[in-house]
Amino acid sequence: MQGESFPGVDLQFLVDWLLLLFVSSLRVGSFLVASPFFGSRMVPLPVRIVFSIALGIGAIGFIDLPITEAMLSRNLLPLIFQEILLGLTCGLILTLCFSTVTLAGEKIAATSGLAFASQVDPNSGSQSPVISQIFSLFLLVIFFSVNGHLIILKLLYESYEKIPVGTLSDFGAIYRVGFSASEMIYDDAIRIALPIVSLLFFVNLGIGFITKSAPQLNLFSFGFPLTILGTFFALYFSVDALQFTFRELITKGLGLVEVILLGGANG
Repeated sequence: MQGESFPGVDLQFLVDWLLLLFVSSLRVGSFLVASPFFGSRMVPLPVRIVFSIALGIGAIGFIDLPITEAMLSRNLLPLIFQEILLGLTCGLILTLCFSTVTLAGEKIAATSGLAFASQVDPNSGSQSPVISQIFSLFLLVIFFSVNGHLIILKLLYESYEKIPVGTLSDFGAIYRVGFSASEMIYDDAIRIALPIVSLLFFVNLGIGFITKSAPQLNLFSFGFPLTILGTFFALYFSVDALQFTFRELITKGLGLVEVILLGGANG
């Protein structure tokens, strides 16, 4: 009917509302791109886009956004950069947590002779040992069991109160926390792999003495099966200890994300 506007929507503010939705989705969307599970190839890109927009719609109602005139000026580009930097840094920190167990699995596989047993990793699309994928899935299950995904989303929403859109000031704090997070790749990977690798070292040492005293028991017919069997026993009896180590790793990663979002990003 003529003389009536579109029901429920004032079209002259539609572009402004879409701009606000775009800005409110940047922090969450960039986190989903860089996070270990949501940013993997297992989750299709359209699903990530829809999920980030849905979270942006949920956040647009209670966060403080700059006025439209300010976002249409030259301040829009630094604002976009700040939001993407926050989201990407938080996602990369969690990716470092998952890379830690992947590195530990590669070292265990190289020591046990299982490095050849590899398949395509659904997260990265590259070849990785089976032990690394088992560790990654184990860590992912623990991450969801302790509601790590809900904690991350809660921190992201609470960060809009500590760091409103366009007010990020201390970039050095993000760099410091990000570089300190890279230390846990080697530190925690050594703590995970060292007990199992040490046990395999003594197994290989014993196999060396046996094959030296009985040359007919060569490496391929005796040593290789025994090493693999010892690796399976070591992994089986290490499950209880590994779950505490993995939970501590998740807690450390979430703590670093909390420092960025609620602690030191704005001084």
